[in-house]
Amino acid sequence: MIRTPLRPLARILDARRRGENPDAIERENLRLRHEELRDHARRRAEGRLLVLGLVFLCAYSVIGARMAHVAATEPAEPRTAQARAPIVAQRADIVDRQGRILATNLETHSLYAQPPLMVDPRGAAHALAQIFPDLDEKELVEDFTGKRKFLWIKRKLSPEQKQAVHDIGEPGLLFGPREMRLYPNGRLAAHVLGGAGFGREGVHAAEVVGVAGVELEFDDMLRDPAREAAPLALSLDVSVQAAVEQVLYGGMKMMNAKGASAILMDAHSGELLSIVSLPDFDPNDRPRPPVAGRPSDSPLFNRALQGVYELGSTFKIFTVAQAMELNLVTPDTVIDTRPPFKVGGHRIGEFENHNYKDISVEEIIIKSSNRGTGKIALMVGKERQQEFLRQLGFFTPVPLEMAEAAGGRPLLPAKWTDLSAVTISYGHGLSTTPLHLAAGYAAIANGGYLVKPTLLRQPGPKYGARVISAEVAAASRQMLRKVVTEGTASFAEVPGYQVAGKTGTADKPIETGGGYYKDKVIATFAAMFPADAPRYVLVLMLDEPVETSGDKPRRSAGWTAVPVAAEVIRRAAPLLGLRPVVEPQVRAGITLSSSR
Repeated sequence: MIRTPLRPLARILDARRRGENPDAIERENLRLRHEELRDHARRRAEGRLLVLGLVFLCAYSVIGARMAHVAATEPAEPRTAQARAPIVAQRADIVDRQGRILATNLETHSLYAQPPLMVDPRGAAHALAQIFPDLDEKELVEDFTGKRKFLWIKRKLSPEQKQAVHDIGEPGLLFGPREMRLYPNGRLAAHVLGGAGFGREGVHAAEVVGVAGVELEFDDMLRDPAREAAPLALSLDVSVQAAVEQVLYGGMKMMNAKGASAILMDAHSGELLSIVSLPDFDPNDRPRPPVAGRPSDSPLFNRALQGVYELGSTFKIFTVAQAMELNLVTPDTVIDTRPPFKVGGHRIGEFENHNYKDISVEEIIIKSSNRGTGKIALMVGKERQQEFLRQLGFFTPVPLEMAEAAGGRPLLPAKWTDLSAVTISYGHGLSTTPLHLAAGYAAIANGGYLVKPTLLRQPGPKYGARVISAEVAAASRQMLRKVVTEGTASFAEVPGYQVAGKTGTADKPIETGGGYYKDKVIATFAAMFPADAPRYVLVLMLDEPVETSGDKPRRSAGWTAVPVAAEVIRRAAPLLGLRPVVEPQVRAGITLSSSR
């Protein structure tokens, strides 16, 4: 701004020449300058007010928009923002197919110590040793009186233990909030659930991570905050699982077996309603993995999924079904089963040296003839046999949703010879898991389709590729039914529920040195029910059973696995919603001659 002089010399000289007062010029210029300054100040104030008004308008617009957005959205808990990623302790529940809890979370506390804050470290160590007998008082004293500034004492405390520690009154003993994984059913479905432990830990939180089973397989899903703790629904049924476990445990003890497994599967969807392996464990107090000995001796070992066994004569129906599918035989085709029968220089014998002579293919299954099945396998050929078993899934681990599934890899012969084809036809020379066998029998039960075993609840049937025709599947089921009514599985008959199945008794191989034990077997019964329109497949296996109620020990599946399987079906079928078929009783031949 250009400032005008208050007393310009030219105007002052001109005013004096005209006789005017020069001070009037100064006063006039001073007035004009004040007016100019006042106008400038007013314009600046008006500009500031305009800017301030715009700021307030924008602020209130943002606040109004935010209020409208909040009013239109669902209410939610506020989340505190942190500079670093927090430890996510929340873990979703696991439920069965009916929504009943299998695994959930329990709020608890951990116990840690800060020795610099302790008043009486020796007294605190003595009191803790009294509350927790597994703690060593001497080691606690060394830790509390040494140079350590922090140490964990207990990861999980019960309410009673927390109160007892609180009553010690030691300021150096502190508690941290925790969420622990709780399995309210104890040992029920222990191998399926697996167990969980702590991952990253802080004073105020700890990650709960899966260590085995579905807890490990679905660990990311169960910990995903985006799922908002939606429960994981399994295909298991708690009631059925409990019944199968109870019967199988009693049967294992009664038959003096060292282990047992049972698989109950929907033949049309592949859903596992129950999968049991004994001995088992409590996932609330999961034992440590063994560092010595055989893995199968540990209760952590899942015999249904990880154990690979020669499952004996249960394989014979696959050989016959393939031969019928290739139009090589029919159920009425007669096969000569008289000895001798040698393949590759090895004699093929029968159970207890039976000689069934000329019998039909159906009778081969009913009587469980090794020679008959072996001759049918040679008719099929080793290449076609391999391809059929590969289609049924016997060459690779079952793709089940459990971390341990990859360990159940079948053991195949190094060279597939004619002798291999014969022995595999009756369940020797090829070791698989009971779950493989259940999937194979499901294809026969459902009309010839492959199904994929699953632990996740399915909306309905889920068929895979067709491996045999419906006619062959029906003929196979009829043979398996006669195994129960006329053959080696007579103890499997359950009143009201028609059962079809096949027994399998396989000598147990010696772990070192080769050969087989003479007094140890794997006894298996593979069944389907109801036999006229099968819905479920049951595979039950006993490891080294021996039935001792008779004059001599009996180890065959017909005496050991079959009665236990029958009791499982008797208990589980009503729980599955199957109504028994009541057959009319035959009345005594009495004729009423008179009413008097």
